[in-house]
Amino acid sequence: MYPEVRLHIAGNWRTTSESMPILNPATGAEIGRHPVATRQDLDEALAAAERGFKVWRAVSVVDRSKILRKAANLLRERADTIAPIMTLEQGKILGESRAEIMIGADVIDWFAEEGRRVYGRTIPSRSDTIVQISAREPVGPVACFTPWNFPINQAVRKLAAALCTGCSVILKGPEDTPASCGELVRVFLDAGVPGDVLSYVLGVPSDISEYLIPSPVIRKISFTGSTPVGKKLAALAGLHMKRATMELGGHAPAIIFNDADIDSAVSILMSNKIRCAGQVCVSPTRLLVQDSVFDEFAGRFSKAIGDVKVGNGMEPDTKMGPLVAARRISAMEEFVENAKENGAEVMTGGRRIGNQGFFYAPTVLANVPTSAKIMNEEPFGPLVAINRFSDEDEAVSEANRLPYGLAAYAYTRSLDRINRLSAGIETGMLSINHHGLALPEVPFGGIKDSGYGSEGGSEALEAYLNIKFLTLKM
Repeated sequence: MYPEVRLHIAGNWRTTSESMPILNPATGAEIGRHPVATRQDLDEALAAAERGFKVWRAVSVVDRSKILRKAANLLRERADTIAPIMTLEQGKILGESRAEIMIGADVIDWFAEEGRRVYGRTIPSRSDTIVQISAREPVGPVACFTPWNFPINQAVRKLAAALCTGCSVILKGPEDTPASCGELVRVFLDAGVPGDVLSYVLGVPSDISEYLIPSPVIRKISFTGSTPVGKKLAALAGLHMKRATMELGGHAPAIIFNDADIDSAVSILMSNKIRCAGQVCVSPTRLLVQDSVFDEFAGRFSKAIGDVKVGNGMEPDTKMGPLVAARRISAMEEFVENAKENGAEVMTGGRRIGNQGFFYAPTVLANVPTSAKIMNEEPFGPLVAINRFSDEDEAVSEANRLPYGLAAYAYTRSLDRINRLSAGIETGMLSINHHGLALPEVPFGGIKDSGYGSEGGSEALEAYLNIKFLTLKM
């Protein structure tokens, strides 16, 4: 079921002499190997991107749109083939894998249409003999760096936005989950994207980024990943005057007020916490619950998440799969032990499940002091901290305490409070009484240490376009 993983460079799928193992997180067993790109491979990818940009930018927006629409349809047709591949290498349950693929197709469709609407404008002149035009042009070849947690949905936003605006792309794929991301690349190529326009490379991440970003061929980078790595890449991009989109880590607060619909809050927050085993940048991490409903909410939430069936994502009754790798188990254990040392109560979970694969029980930590590691660093796993608050100002202060600002959530029936929260919470995305993030047509991005730029909505196209001003005397 697991395909051979290859690089794609200059229209050819290829292997290299060096390779690294790919593990099934449900068993810990090796299921394949991925090639490691050499310096020569990267040079060839850069040359292809330079050639491909000259060709692709000349393709009309209508024809580019048609190719992307075909790619979206191919992705849907192949969903049942690609989904098991994603589950094998990433661990998420099969239903989540298939849903990710179908949403990815919707993303392509949306950008296929939005790319047809990259308008310039005519600026009224001070003289009737002067014409002034602001035009938009593709920025050039783009280097994209995409993570392992959503091997299609994170990559597809970058690829679709770049391709619809006329840019060529070198995609550095996720080494933990390379096959499903590679199948996405294959979909675009089979739909008609020229081989020089889209390359796919894998290897040692730092070696690839430190070689591609300084290259004069690359004019923009897009990175999704941790804040520490993002800061290094942003600094490197800045050193070489490269435009950058950074979608970095988060530490999402969710505020539950005493007038909230508790049934809805428990259900939505629980399902979003176990999604992808909590390995989601917008996963709710700090649950701030008002005093009068704290005991009810904490008890019901802990029971709901404690009852979740954890197992192999290929099994139909599994609700949460394993973590992606052994390193994530070690991280969870460190977070939990540190919280306990700081006086937190483990309401449920707090342990590894079994000794095969990388399973960790969904875990609720209550009454966690702000000195604990989990209250300050993104756990990126099925861990959640629940704490009390007395009044709105206290909750907002805690929500804004950290340098992150990607996503935040709130549950309340008060319109006055919603208005205050909308103005007061420092975040790139705020969802109230539901989780309505990451649709193709809406902005997706953070502020502060969570990055800058958008990977959704019409805002996502801006970073892939240059503005050229033309003034003409008649």
